[in-house]
Amino acid sequence: MAATAINRKGYGQVEPNHLSAQKTGQIYAQLPAMVDADTPIAQLEQGQFLKYNYAGGRASLDGDGEWMLVYCEEKLYDPRAQMHKDFVLRASDFTDGKIYPRLFKTNIGDIYTTNTFGAAASGPDANVTSGVSLDVGNIVEVDASTGFLKAAQTLAAASEPAFQVVKVYTMPDGQPGVKLQRVK
Repeated sequence: MAATAINRKGYGQVEPNHLSAQKTGQIYAQLPAMVDADTPIAQLEQGQFLKYNYAGGRASLDGDGEWMLVYCEEKLYDPRAQMHKDFVLRASDFTDGKIYPRLFKTNIGDIYTTNTFGAAASGPDANVTSGVSLDVGNIVEVDASTGFLKAAQTLAAASEPAFQVVKVYTMPDGQPGVKLQRVK
């Protein structure tokens, strides 16, 4: 099987298959997403990663803390609603101008499906070219500069957390995606 290019239209998506945080309660949402102590992160997408830096009082791309998955569950009460089309967290949508994302701790063995690779989308219809082509067995890790997933050379060289592609898949809207299992 040839590697599949993981490009997307619109914002990143997450489909939880088996995320232990849903049972263990390892879900954190008290800290604002900040670039630094004074600057809020303007936009977050499902499937990005942030470090939960409790001592620093923020969730961010730098500092101490473990990388955690951004997953703010969507409640779609209208069956006609198009899933994931417009779901993005923007600081401008919150009353204090700061995003307070739900961050899931991932544990070894956790499984989820995503297409959140590359970079942020500029809108719900924006084409995002990730530059990533994946096949079963490939390893991915968090890009520390963006919080998005990227391909890793080997499991030994990958930073934590590291995920293995267990299935090349599609997202609910038909876009390319991969099923990942945390292995490191």
